[in-house]
Formats: sequence, structure tokens, C-alpha cells
Amino acid sequence: MLSLLFALPACAPQAELVKTQSAVSDVREDTKTTKARVQELQRRLDALEENVKGTVDAQKIMADYGAKTDQLTTDIQLLQGKLEENNFRIQELAQKLDDKSFKISELTARVDELEGRTKSLATGTSGVSTGPAGTVPDKDKKSAPKSVEPSEAYHQAMNDYNSGNFDLALAGFHNYVTQFPETSQADKAQYWEGECYYAKKDFPKAIDSFSKVIKTYPKSEKVAGAKLKIGYSYLNEKNTAKAKEYLNKVIKEHPGTKEAQLAKEKLRKIGK
Repeated sequence: MLSLLFALPACAPQAELVKTQSAVSDVREDTKTTKARVQELQRRLDALEENVKGTVDAQKIMADYGAKTDQLTTDIQLLQGKLEENNFRIQELAQKLDDKSFKISELTARVDELEGRTKSLATGTSGVSTGPAGTVPDKDKKSAPKSVEPSEAYHQAMNDYNSGNFDLALAGFHNYVTQFPETSQADKAQYWEGECYYAKKDFPKAIDSFSKVIKTYPKSEKVAGAKLKIGYSYLNEKNTAKAKEYLNKVIKEHPGTKEAQLAKEKLRKIGK
């Protein structure tokens, strides 16, 4: 009966959890379709440009191709904007999922604890002393401190980083990875831990933190950035050979990304 009583409040967050999971799935599917559309338009644009270059009388047909090229470029820009919007929505929904899952876990733990106490009191085996009427003493009625939700912990650490409080941010991101290792932002928290060390110019520890992103979250969108910052860190450590190794990895393994472009620019400056 007790489990049924306390399970009722959990139904609401559970229903919200399912609804949010469905929303995340829908947005991810839309993102996948949009990415495919961008790639198709880019292929068409590349083919169009190659056709123009390969035409002997290119000047006469440039106007016709120019209009088509402009339209394709506009379409790609619009779709890329939609991709950015979808990625932002996915991140927001993922954080809501983290919070809802956390709340459900807390509710479940509370139900289990209360059921355990009730059984102990009923059998007279409770390790907790009771009052005259068999009630739990006031000191045991005190509620535990309010737990910080994953999204709140992440945002606080991010705010500290943006404010230049790197020591506080470092502690916040480290605690996040420790307390919420399975959440959607764990990979990003690990990455920003590395950025904190990088900002503090502790490059060996920055390399270690960024390496954990690559090893622990190999499919994370932060992997390219982690490799890039490892390259930068080695460069700051005057280890040019290792720096070039990681910068070239970014270019080879993550083509077309802004990280790859930054790696190319850095290699040009230090000499390939």
C-alpha cells in the first residue's frame, strides 16, 4: 500500500519523461533529414561549380549558373540555420530528460527508504529510537538538503567559467562528471573541465582531461574540439611534433568542421 501511495507522484514525471523522450526522438529525426538535405544540396552546388569550370564558353552561361548557385547557397544556409536550431532544441530536451530521470530516481529512493523504515518499525527491529507513541523522532523527520538537478549544476559551472572563475568552474564540471556520468551533458562537462585547465595554463592536465573526452565519449560532438585543444596544449608545451600529430588528426578525422579549419590555420602558422 505504501509503495502504491508514493508511486502515484512518480507517475507524473514518468509520463513527462516519456513525452520528452518522444520529442527528442522527433527532433533528432528531423535533424537527420535536414543534414541529408544539406549534403545533397552541397553535392549539387559542387557539381554545378565543376560544370561551370569545365565549360569552354563559361562567361556566356555564368549568369544562368550564377542564379542557380545563389539559390543553392541560400538553401544550404537556411538548412544549416535549422540544424543549429534543432541541435539547440535537442540539448534543451536532453537536459530536461536528465532532470526528469534524476527526479524519478530520487522519488524511487525515497519510497524504498520509507518502505524499509515502515517494515522495521512494524517488526520492532528499527535501529532508530522512537517516541512514546512509536513515532520517529523530530531529528529524523528533517528533510535532506535539496538535491541539485543536473541542468542546474551544469549551468552553474558554465556561468562560473564564463565569469572567469576557473577554479569554481573546474570544481563544478568535475563534480558534474562524478555525480551524473550517464547524463547527456557529461561529455561536455568533461570537455569544459579541460578548458578550465587550459585557461589556467595547466596544459598537462588539460591534455589529460581532453583525452578523457576522446576515450570515454568517442561519439561526442566534442571529440573534434578535444583533439584540437590537445594540439594547442602540446604547442604551448613546446612539443611541436605532438601538436602537429593532433592537428592533422582533426583535419583527417573531422573534415568540414570548424575545428578542422582552425587546425589548418594553426598548421600554416607553425609550418607543416
